[in-house]
Amino acid sequence: MMKKGLNSQNWLKVMNHDAFIVPPGSKISLKKNYDPAYKTEFHQKADATTKLQADIERLANYQNILYAQNTYSLLIIFQAMDAAGKDSTIKHVTSGVNPQGFQVFSFKGPSAEELDHDYLWRTTNNYFLTDY
Repeated sequence: MMKKGLNSQNWLKVMNHDAFIVPPGSKISLKKNYDPAYKTEFHQKADATTKLQADIERLANYQNILYAQNTYSLLIIFQAMDAAGKDSTIKHVTSGVNPQGFQVFSFKGPSAEELDHDYLWRTTNNYFLTDY
């Protein structure tokens, strides 16, 4: 989603994530502050194909670098309502990377223990149980 006032023409000039950041403690209204119809420069599915392929190649390169350094890892959390496209996004984004280099965890409704912690607790709890 893009803040109102930014469109595909000036977004290409800005090209940073600041428009998507909500400062801590700020109150926002999704209706007033963000345009849910924002699609950057991609108006058709085919428009994004070239960019997606280039980004997949970049991600595969970064995966190789992280593997070679054996120092850092990357944790990506997708949170959205059912049928929001999380599975498809993961499928497309990870299509060009080595499957031995990542894990996907699915979380359903929180357990009683998970409800006693903040919502990220169960993700980090599972993450630190891996061999990475």
